[in-house]
Amino acid sequence: RLIVNVGWVFVVLFDRGCMNYMFPASYAWGNFSVLAVGIWAIVQRDSLDAIMMFLTGLLLTVLTDIIHISVFYPPNNYLTDEKRFSVGMAIFSLLLKPVSCYLVYRMYRERGGE
Repeated sequence: RLIVNVGWVFVVLFDRGCMNYMFPASYAWGNFSVLAVGIWAIVQRDSLDAIMMFLTGLLLTVLTDIIHISVFYPPNNYLTDEKRFSVGMAIFSLLLKPVSCYLVYRMYRERGGE
């Protein structure tokens, strides 16, 4: 249940981060594909491959999110309230991803991973 709740928090924060179209499409595609693999990992409880792909995808999106936020952060004179909110949600989502990675790793260990 905790993994599902963390997943919904991830969806809401990621959705708010994409709200302003400030980041390129690769930001949305990367995170939505990891979300799809995460749903697959939750549904197939006996698959180690699904949970390992989800963990790998989460770790990869941490790196790409850092790159996206640092490259596409707008200058202060173009920073509206909407953009500030979107960047804040993207950063908050990025800060919660290590917690998600830890919980997914625990799930991997529970399923018999080494």
